[in-house]
Amino acid sequence: MPVAQDRLDPVWKALSDPTRRAILDLVRERPRTTTELVEAFSHISRFGVMKHLEVLREAQLVQTRENGRQRVNSLNAIPIRQIYERWVSPFHELWSSELLRIKELAEEDTGRKEAGGRRKRKKN
Repeated sequence: MPVAQDRLDPVWKALSDPTRRAILDLVRERPRTTTELVEAFSHISRFGVMKHLEVLREAQLVQTRENGRQRVNSLNAIPIRQIYERWVSPFHELWSSELLRIKELAEEDTGRKEAGGRRKRKKN
């Protein structure tokens, strides 16, 4: 049975590529012109960088505005937030409570070992 396409599928596709993630890292620091991005990825052709930017735009992860003859690309974090809210946030409470339980068990175990260690010293 085919699964219906999710509205976040383009975001996952965009994030699946290491070059696109690197582009997002750069535009997260500050908006970058397309020329700056092309120069940052000198091992990729201008056409290749433009294709990656197009995938990022389609996923709405990058917004591009024209500034004279330049195109300035900036991060749109909303789709990443949507992924977080759907896929990370629901598990946050579950994992937080489990990690807290592990921490408490470890502290109990450490407390028992310290108490046991003190008794041994008294015997000597």
